[in-house]
Amino acid sequence: MKDFVSEIHQNENSDIELKNELYHYNALHGLEQKYGSSFYVLDVNKLRENYHKINNAFKSRYSNFIIGYSYKTNYVPYLCKELSKLGAYAEVVSRLEYDLAIKIGENPKKIIFNGPLKMKDDIHYALENESILNIDSLYEIEFIKEYAILCPNKQINVGLRLNFDVSENGVSSIQEGYSRSRFGICIENGSFHSALDELHKIKNVRVVGLHGHFSTSTRSVETYKLKTKKLCKIAKEYILDSLEFINIGGGIYGELPKSFQISAPTFDDYAEAICEVMNHEFATFDKKATLVLEPGVSMVANTFIFVAKVIERKTVTDINYVLVDGSVHNIKPTMHKNNLPCRVIQKKQLDQEKGTYHIVGYTCMEKDYLAHDLTGDLPQKGDYIIFENVGAYTIVFNPPFIKERPAIIAMDLKEIFLIRNKETINQFFNEELYYF
Repeated sequence: MKDFVSEIHQNENSDIELKNELYHYNALHGLEQKYGSSFYVLDVNKLRENYHKINNAFKSRYSNFIIGYSYKTNYVPYLCKELSKLGAYAEVVSRLEYDLAIKIGENPKKIIFNGPLKMKDDIHYALENESILNIDSLYEIEFIKEYAILCPNKQINVGLRLNFDVSENGVSSIQEGYSRSRFGICIENGSFHSALDELHKIKNVRVVGLHGHFSTSTRSVETYKLKTKKLCKIAKEYILDSLEFINIGGGIYGELPKSFQISAPTFDDYAEAICEVMNHEFATFDKKATLVLEPGVSMVANTFIFVAKVIERKTVTDINYVLVDGSVHNIKPTMHKNNLPCRVIQKKQLDQEKGTYHIVGYTCMEKDYLAHDLTGDLPQKGDYIIFENVGAYTIVFNPPFIKERPAIIAMDLKEIFLIRNKETINQFFNEELYYF
């Protein structure tokens, strides 16, 4: 990286940041020689900035606050380890993610184990490690009971994920228009009271917290305020003597690109509403409950870009298609049709033909569109296209389909370094898994 970074400095005689240096053909071409014609770039400084913005917004209003980073959103080990260094807990929803947190050196007591599917061994392991375990379904109580019998002298702390109505003005805000969330223990039908009764029968088990994560389409401040109030009310009514934390889950908006044209709440907007409730509910308490937030998208979406080389441009009737070494899976695994912010880095700065074009990927699926109906200079073979805001779910939700996974590099101040190699055929078809 040093050769062409220094060349950029010499040519432009500027003190621009490394991210801006990347948006030059020479820099991208140099990276291609090392890492391939498509790759991700993690902006480590932006990751730190996001963490501090979220943490400061909440902690300045309610001091007893922790962030539990949602591993499922992006569990690149380097990223998870960096957030752990900053102070984030690890919020995991599977044994795979739990084991990753342990592998990167996370303190087990700073692991929040959520998720709808936990096997007996998973629960026993988490309890042995004194991790923060939130029960999602009643079947988990049997596993907790078994562990409590095996360890009668050990104090066992658990939390409960609750399910209650979070509709706004009678209209469901749950994603995909579902009337209710499928997760957590229902308040209205008596499941919550049954869970408490069963847990209270186990002498060495305490319910120390409540969890309330809901995937909503609006992500509105009012929804977070509503669920914080409900969690506090239920906690004070049923588990006040043992209460240690109120966990409001994740799902808040992060800082969105202007091209999205969405007027989203800021971190301060969420913090002001949520912390106001917490301060009011625990105003007279000597020891206030810990507030837990589990951000994912808002923490990492804008910390990654994806770089893909233009392989060809072709015209079908009068429609222009730009083929790149990438796929919709690399930038939009849900295949939505909204265009992400992107820019073309031209090989030659010449007057070029202008027009409208689609960016398409390497798979054999007709729907493999990375962008629709872009207008401007038509990209040429050998150009690069940079897609921004691709840090959430892309890397973890990218199927092994047709091509190997690309490399991931990280940039931190004036350094660029590899954090995941480009996949090889032996890694794609792992011989410990496949029989040939």
